[in-house]
Amino acid sequence: MSLFTLSPKVAAAMAAHQPIVALESTIITHGMPYPQNVETARLVEATVRENGAVPATIAVLNGELLIGLTDAQLEELAQTKDVMKVSRADLPVCMATRRNGATTVAATMIAAHLAGISVFATGGIGGVHRGAEESFDISADLTELAATPVSVVAAGAKAILDLPKTLEVLETQGVPVIAYGQDDFPAFWSRQSGIRAPLRLDHPAEIAAAHLMRVSMGLPGGQLIANPIPRDAEIANDVLAPLIDQATQEAADQGIIGKSVTPFMLSRLFELTEGQSLTANIALVRNNARLAAKIAQEIVATKKNA
Repeated sequence: MSLFTLSPKVAAAMAAHQPIVALESTIITHGMPYPQNVETARLVEATVRENGAVPATIAVLNGELLIGLTDAQLEELAQTKDVMKVSRADLPVCMATRRNGATTVAATMIAAHLAGISVFATGGIGGVHRGAEESFDISADLTELAATPVSVVAAGAKAILDLPKTLEVLETQGVPVIAYGQDDFPAFWSRQSGIRAPLRLDHPAEIAAAHLMRVSMGLPGGQLIANPIPRDAEIANDVLAPLIDQATQEAADQGIIGKSVTPFMLSRLFELTEGQSLTANIALVRNNARLAAKIAQEIVATKKNA
């Protein structure tokens, strides 16, 4: 029994040894309302294609792990209610019980690796939540990055998190955190966090070479490529910081914990920024898709020339 099903376009791309970029699906089911969710998903897939790679949006429909969605499946997922938000712990249960599931960063990495896809573009990774010293709320994304050999292109970690602690955990786990084209670690909607990134690379070919070197050395885990949001789309950190503090306090006051925190925070910040956070989110995801496509191209080209 196969653990996953390839879409016809992804299957053809694999057979032809073309570059492929994995995409998550929680942005569709838990990130924004219909029809904006499916419009954004199609836009991100188109961005991957425009930059020379094949998109593979990953999700679970009726227990079937799909690597790449047809347009009809994308539309179905965008309108489906009560979709599970699946990470490493939930993915097997979702599949075994024939549920519908949208993949987080961790689950998308697992699925991509099962299918032999090396590069994954997302918005921002999860991390250490504020107040984690009491709640112990730390995303499984961090341990997945330490275990699964996929290069993840993100606009840093979500700005609602404790970024210094997130970077500390990644360092402890031995995950390379590579800022693309700048020294500062980006903070999702903002280009600057005020924290220097552990590593910096300026070219997709260098990132691809680092990925392949880790594979050759047999090192577990992947890379986090921290790609800053385009300048014309960013929301300055000093504008966001008080709004994030406000939303964080509201979540605490309402007893919101665990997987419910991030959707609440993103929804509340959408309201507090009068929609600007969502516009920025779409821009950064597309920007990450562009870079991921270029890295995937370089990996394929290097393998062909080896």
